[in-house]
Amino acid sequence: MASPPSSAILTVPNLLSFLRILLIPVFFVLLVHHGTELAGLLLVGGVMSTDWIDGYIARRTNTVSELGKLLDPVSDRLAIAAALVALLIRHALPLWAALLILIRDVAVFAVGVALLGSRGRRIEVRYVGKVGTFVLMTTVPLIAWGHFGLPLGPTATAIGWIFFPVGIVEYYAATALYVGDIRELLRSPARESDQAGGDATRAPL
Repeated sequence: MASPPSSAILTVPNLLSFLRILLIPVFFVLLVHHGTELAGLLLVGGVMSTDWIDGYIARRTNTVSELGKLLDPVSDRLAIAAALVALLIRHALPLWAALLILIRDVAVFAVGVALLGSRGRRIEVRYVGKVGTFVLMTTVPLIAWGHFGLPLGPTATAIGWIFFPVGIVEYYAATALYVGDIRELLRSPARESDQAGGDATRAPL
């Protein structure tokens, strides 16, 4: 049985999430600057791979924390948004493709923050969403690879466009699941209140 999330802050997974955030301006500058695109794309890949590494470490070492469960998706969304904006600036990705990702991320993030602020609750990250994120953050750099004229560019771009729809489908499948989770969160206080009232009615019996 998995241990409940702890209140620890200085854990290896959390440090990796903080590192991911600190590297965002680095790969942004590399992507926007002419001549350093290759380093930027490789750094994006490295940054996004830490998302799987910190999750694996947290589960294997029982260091899942409340901070980590919040910090991990936030760092993911920030890294994805920064990469997409940089590629849009360089015209290395169509606007419609970036908007498919950004609009969904902004909506889910805004709802998550609202729930956390008003009820102290959050939506648990879905595995299909993590997979979709991984696919998109692999295919988007591949699409940009060809635009930047890097070796095997046409092949990389073709592979990117082949798997991009797969990532989008997974992304929005996770969104549909999140909608169900949100509805459950919004209904749960009423159910708890009803149950409490019912128990109070039956108590004298």
